[in-house]
Amino acid sequence: MKKSIFYHAGCPVCVSAEHDIIELLGSNNVEVVHFGEDTTRINEAEMAGVKSVPALVTPNGNVLHINFGASMADVKA
Repeated sequence: MKKSIFYHAGCPVCVSAEHDIIELLGSNNVEVVHFGEDTTRINEAEMAGVKSVPALVTPNGNVLHINFGASMADVKA
């Protein structure tokens, strides 16, 4: 099974959501991408349809935006 991808920027809202997502889906079912640690994945997230973080991209390509933490423009700044 393909993993979901959880994108975030490291803010308190994002970190809290990360913990909840991992608890709900299990660490084997979700890849966590922290833009503060890996800026090379920003374009990938935008191409997938991520408009703000935290966001979860499901294996079938749906983007679930979770609590507004930061826009992608803020992440790129």
